[in-house]
Amino acid sequence: MKVIRIVAWAAVVAVAVFLLAQRFATSREAGDRLGGDFTLTSNTGEKVSNRDFRGRYMLIYFGYSFCPDVCPLELAKMTLGLNELEKEGYNTTPLQPIFISIDPERDTVSALDDYVQDFHPRLVALTGTLEEIQDVAKKYRVYFKKRKQDGVEGYLMDHQSFIFVMGPDGDYVRLFSAKDKPEDIASAFRPVLEKTR
Repeated sequence: MKVIRIVAWAAVVAVAVFLLAQRFATSREAGDRLGGDFTLTSNTGEKVSNRDFRGRYMLIYFGYSFCPDVCPLELAKMTLGLNELEKEGYNTTPLQPIFISIDPERDTVSALDDYVQDFHPRLVALTGTLEEIQDVAKKYRVYFKKRKQDGVEGYLMDHQSFIFVMGPDGDYVRLFSAKDKPEDIASAFRPVLEKTR
């Protein structure tokens, strides 16, 4: 009886390991398909496509300019990571920081043009119609939703907080999450950048 129990537990463990391996493989395949084509309006009023950034790494953050905390912190982290590389003498032009608004109702072209002044000088902010934003969010599997909150004038936006890194070919490379620091961003890109001095 004891042998049967041991064999049964071994079978359960083997099945669990197999299922976890399958899930990991599926998530890797899904990760390879993360992202896609988009055309939105920049903070300068121009139409901008993801294809305009081919040959560069795109660091994409989805958020909104009225965000009271997470969005400015993550954009500041991206800025500090790039600044650190530049202080070390690296040419960061192969890195393109991008902010995609999930709040097109309030994030007009002029509002975003004011907003980007607080961050890296090459940060491009993008907005569009709600349908355009929903389409690009779906391609990146980004959740967002308008939320009313007591004591807050207007509304807040619930959303995920990740910096997506897309490679020079437009394919997904990796994510930076809230736990990552500016140094983690700098460390990830040192191997692919050249020093200018």
